[in-house]
Amino acid sequence: MAETDFEILDPRFKTLVKTSAVIEKLWSGGRWTEGPAYFPALKSLVFSDIPNDRLMRFDETTGQTGILMCGRDRYVNGNTVDRQGRLISCEHGGRCITRTEHDGRLTVLADRYDGKRFNSPNDLVVKSDGSIWFTDPAYGIDSDYEGFRAEPEIDGCHVYRIDGVTGKITRVADDFKRPNGLAFSPDESKLYIADTGATHFESGERHIRVFDVRDNNSLAGGDVFAQCSNGLFDGFRLDNAGRLWCSATDGVHCLSDTGDLIGKVLVPERVSNVCFGGPKNNRLFITATGSLYSILLPTTGLRTF
Repeated sequence: MAETDFEILDPRFKTLVKTSAVIEKLWSGGRWTEGPAYFPALKSLVFSDIPNDRLMRFDETTGQTGILMCGRDRYVNGNTVDRQGRLISCEHGGRCITRTEHDGRLTVLADRYDGKRFNSPNDLVVKSDGSIWFTDPAYGIDSDYEGFRAEPEIDGCHVYRIDGVTGKITRVADDFKRPNGLAFSPDESKLYIADTGATHFESGERHIRVFDVRDNNSLAGGDVFAQCSNGLFDGFRLDNAGRLWCSATDGVHCLSDTGDLIGKVLVPERVSNVCFGGPKNNRLFITATGSLYSILLPTTGLRTF
């Protein structure tokens, strides 16, 4: 029954899902899928299969999934689409942020800070001013499984901003253990950032923090917005009303704009990330362990381009 695909914890969640809808498994065969990014013009979703060092493409018109790119020692993790419709990616292999141009050329946007190589950029988001904000934990250099084992050159795992005009790189947050997924509020006045420090530290960070974005693009605040009740918050995206749809071990957790857990979309594999897509931007695509899933919702995702 489709009803078993959902857990309604608050009446507010009832209007956000159709319990008659079915979670679809669109593809399987990966090792750790991540980084979904939807391209409306192509009616396609690009996502990563990190340990297999390949980018996959799901074609919404045919329902087929194929390899877009593989075997280049890139080990891409997070992906997004910029305001010009180009693919922006976090690379574990190259320890950099890259942009795939319209003609297929690859442009490295950032690979160092103060002359030192990044750890392994993980997830990213593009702001309306064209700036790119990304997290840089060390998962890609911890071992050879999702990149290449290496000693870190930077003094920790931080959050950075690439200026959309000058390309200047600024460190915007430096008090995370393992910064991970991130997303702006609808009006871009707040930035939400996940910390998955529990993977490596006894302090056990498994939460999302929220920051105020100042006019000069610096961050203030940073209070804990929500704690994950099952596993870790990895990647997440917002809908038009400012609710967060977050990855967790048992599925996708929906948080209100005040941080309350109001419901879950239950998924049979550990979820890594999500994004909205489809013609109405109301199809939630879900990367989960070795598979790609989706569910059609009566609510729409926040458009970011």
